[in-house]
Amino acid sequence: MNKNIVKARALSIWIFLVPFVAVNICLYITTNLHFLIDQPYRLFNTFPYFDGGTSISRTARYFPNYLIFKPAMFLTSYLLIKYWLFNKNIINSFEQNHKYIKKFVFFGIASAISLILHSIFLGISFDIDIYKLFRRVIMLSFIIFEVVAQTYLVLSLYSIKGKINNFIKPTILKFKIILVSLLIIVAVISIPIIALPGNKFLKHALEWDYFLGVITFYLLTFFMWKKK
Repeated sequence: MNKNIVKARALSIWIFLVPFVAVNICLYITTNLHFLIDQPYRLFNTFPYFDGGTSISRTARYFPNYLIFKPAMFLTSYLLIKYWLFNKNIINSFEQNHKYIKKFVFFGIASAISLILHSIFLGISFDIDIYKLFRRVIMLSFIIFEVVAQTYLVLSLYSIKGKINNFIKPTILKFKIILVSLLIIVAVISIPIIALPGNKFLKHALEWDYFLGVITFYLLTFFMWKKK
């Protein structure tokens, strides 16, 4: 079996688990382990995936949560870079110089760099509008780059599905295509909501659910490639 497939499959489950566990530990500390955090940061009776009671950055930017969140995001960024390079080798092994390889590698690595920058600046506060805009642009860049990279990768896999049919579960590839399509549709629909003032709770719920959708792509990767 292609060694790059084995490595990409192994990495994918960690790219899902590391950020998922880290973010939800931060949420649990914020809502339940109040003895660990200062009073202004404590939250009660919220499950933001549904009620949008807080944002991801709100739960992660103070002590001790940033000690969990930042290393987890740095590790995730490193794994993402390796993941996209392994996928470059996978596609090349079945079809040399595929037209989408450079695109998904570029946007995939760009998304990882954006995540690193977001993690570095998280928790650093300056009351300057340009700085606040800069942080929003970094986070938005991560989302756009990630979804674009995922789109080009599934297009690449689908275009060579006849060659990789013995290595994958075709149904899971279809689920990946559906997931990426939903992420694109939700992103387009959400632009007016995010751009307009207000709707704080809806924006927060969108953030949590979209985060879950983006990393679920990697969980599906784990199940898509056959073990042998």
